[in-house]
Amino acid sequence: MTEIALTALAETLPSTVPFVGPETQERAMGKQFTARLGANESVFGPSPVAIAAMTKAASDVWKYGDPENYNLREALAQHHSIAPEHIIIGEGIDGLLAYLARLLIEPGTPVVTSAGAYPTFNFHVTGYGGKLHTVPYVNDCEDPESLIAKAIEVSAKMIYFANPDNPMGSWHSANVVNSLIDDLPKSTLLVLDEAYVELAPVGTAPALRPNTPNVIRMRTFSKAYGMAGARVGYAIGPKKLIAAFDKVRNHFGMSRISQAGALAALSDQNYFDSVIEKVQISRQQITDIAQVNGLEALPSATNFVTIDCGQDGRFAHAVLQSLIADGIFIRMPSIVPMDRCIRVSCGDASEMDAFAKALPTALKAAQII
Repeated sequence: MTEIALTALAETLPSTVPFVGPETQERAMGKQFTARLGANESVFGPSPVAIAAMTKAASDVWKYGDPENYNLREALAQHHSIAPEHIIIGEGIDGLLAYLARLLIEPGTPVVTSAGAYPTFNFHVTGYGGKLHTVPYVNDCEDPESLIAKAIEVSAKMIYFANPDNPMGSWHSANVVNSLIDDLPKSTLLVLDEAYVELAPVGTAPALRPNTPNVIRMRTFSKAYGMAGARVGYAIGPKKLIAAFDKVRNHFGMSRISQAGALAALSDQNYFDSVIEKVQISRQQITDIAQVNGLEALPSATNFVTIDCGQDGRFAHAVLQSLIADGIFIRMPSIVPMDRCIRVSCGDASEMDAFAKALPTALKAAQII
C-alpha cells in the first residue's frame, strides 16, 4: 500500500505536544479537576464588557474576522503610543512564534534559549529544523549574560528570553533587559516574551523602542486579560519584520469573536486593574499555604507561584501526581535543579481552599514513595 511520505525533517520529529492538557488528564481519570491551577489561565476571567462584546459578535460569526485586525491593531497602537505598523496580531503568542520560526529558521539555524524555559518556542524551532543551544538558569532565573555569550559563540539567529519567566516566575528589571538588548549581536534577534509583564512590578518592562531592528516583543490577552481560550496575542517590533508576517500568517486566523473581545477588554482598564489586585492576593495565599506546610514559595511576578518542595525532582513529581489524583491540576518545571519545584497558578478562594486542603496529604504521600 502506498503511503504519502512526510518530509525528511518531519519524519525525524516526535509525535508530541509541548503540554499535556488538563482535559486529556481528566479523560484519563474519568473525572474533572476540582481546581484548575496548572495552565496559568486567569480564573478571574475577562472583563464583563469583553464578555458582552463577544456575545454580541457571536451572531456575526458566519463572517470571517477582519484579516487586517484593523480596529484592534489601531487600539493597541494608541494604548502603547506607537504606530500600528509596529504591531502584528495573531493566534496567541504561540501562533506568532510559529510564524516567526517559519520566517527565520532553516535546517541548522542556530537558536539560543534557556534549558527549561517555555517549551513551545523549542517546539516551533525544531519543527523548522533549527539547532537549539541552551544555557542553564542561574539562581532560578534566566541569565542574560549566558544567553549573549552562547549567542556569540554559535552565531545565533535568535535568542528567546522571557521576562517575567515561566516556569519559575522570576524576573529582571528593565535596566537588565535594556543591557541585554544593547549587548545583542547585530545579526541576532531577541525574542522577548512578555506574556506576564502586566502582572510584574513597575520597572520590569523597558520602554518600548519598536524601531530597534533586532528585537521583537510578544504580548498576550491570555493572562492578565483572562482570555486564554480566545487566542489573541500580538508582537511589537520593527516595521520591516512586522510586515514580513503577512508573507506566512493565516490571514483569517483570528475570529470575529476574539477580535471583539480583545478590543473590549483593552478598553476596560478598571477591570484589568482589579484582576491585577486579585492575582497579588492569590500569590500571597499560595505563599502562605506553602509556608504553613514547611515549603518555600519563590518570589513571583506572574499569575502563578513556583514552590520549592525542598527535595529532588522525584519527590516533587510525587507531590504533583498526588495533587492531580486529588483533583488539583498543577504542573512543574522539567529540568534539574528546577524540577525540585511545583508550579501553582493563581485562583479564586475556592481553588485556594482546595489546594490548601490537598497539599498536606500530597506531601505525606510523597514521603512514602
